Amino acid sequence: MEALLAAAALGLLVAALGALLIVRSARLHAWWSADHDFSGPQKFHGRAVPRIGGLALWAGFVAASAVWLPQRPEHLPLLGGLLLFSLPVLGGGLWEDLTKRISPRRRMALLAVGALAAAWGLEATISRTDIPGLDWIAAWPAGAVLLALFVVLGVSNAVNIIDGFNGLASMCSVIMLAGLGAVALQVGDGAIAGAALLLLAATLGLFLLNYPLGLIFLGDGGAYFLGFMLSELGILLLVRNPQVSPLFPLLLCGYPVVETLFSMYRRRVLRGRPMAAPDGVHLHSLIYRRLVRWAVGSRDARELLRRNSLTAPYLWVACALAVLPAVLFWRSSAALGICLLLYAGAYVSLYWRIVRFRAPRWLVRRPVLA
Repeated sequence: MEALLAAAALGLLVAALGALLIVRSARLHAWWSADHDFSGPQKFHGRAVPRIGGLALWAGFVAASAVWLPQRPEHLPLLGGLLLFSLPVLGGGLWEDLTKRISPRRRMALLAVGALAAAWGLEATISRTDIPGLDWIAAWPAGAVLLALFVVLGVSNAVNIIDGFNGLASMCSVIMLAGLGAVALQVGDGAIAGAALLLLAATLGLFLLNYPLGLIFLGDGGAYFLGFMLSELGILLLVRNPQVSPLFPLLLCGYPVVETLFSMYRRRVLRGRPMAAPDGVHLHSLIYRRLVRWAVGSRDARELLRRNSLTAPYLWVACALAVLPAVLFWRSSAALGICLLLYAGAYVSLYWRIVRFRAPRWLVRRPVLA
């Protein structure tokens, strides 16, 4: 355990220093690495910020793994495989971060390459779901692969969707990885627990420069990488430990998954728009506009930054409210299913209360200037 903690500490340090290096050298590369677009529906920053934090995150995880693996060489197939198969995912996201020209279809194709490679190389497939109807599909080898592909694409895209404010996606990923690692420890799976801890530490390293000052962004590369690793580790936990309910990873990622599914419904059914079309009415966007009333109406960069930083903690709590019951009831599909339905209902209820300006008063941060 001491060696694992030392490796995690190194990963945190490398990720933080890597992010700091990117920030300090921004003058040399900001013209291609920074986000200069302040006009989009999901843009809430007031200055150009490097969006290649995924590179520092990946470097931290690689450094931590390089130190840890000599201590536990039996974990090399799992960790080495995940690092190898995540490269198309990371590369596609970074490509978009740098060029802003990669279509969502191409990014999904690269995610599919990584997921199919993991299904082949690590046997990361879903052969049971405890969901009526889906178990029939999961019983077939091709169906098990397709379900894993669907989950990896869905969770990766979900983490990218919630990456809208400083510290939001990164801390939510830390919370979900902590829950995943806790259950892996309970079932005695040291490889999954170790990988979760090392990735958690590297994510915290980036978080130090992402929150609250927003000096660097996770970017598509970092968000897709985190989503890919979260989903693959969750699938592998099920493959290697049949006593874990297949609904555990689903509730573990309850916040980003419910956010994504509701966004698809809202865009397509309620607004008649393509499901992939970006909009500015995600839950985190509504919280920013209607609950965090700090300096409302101001365009000062300092006030925008303060308002931005006050938004993410609301969603950290929302994420933790899904992770906690997932960790408590990881064996019981019935309990996990009930919790998932209650969570989805609570999410929709809160969303509509905010939309209709009926949010509880104690949730509202009052404005400093009108």
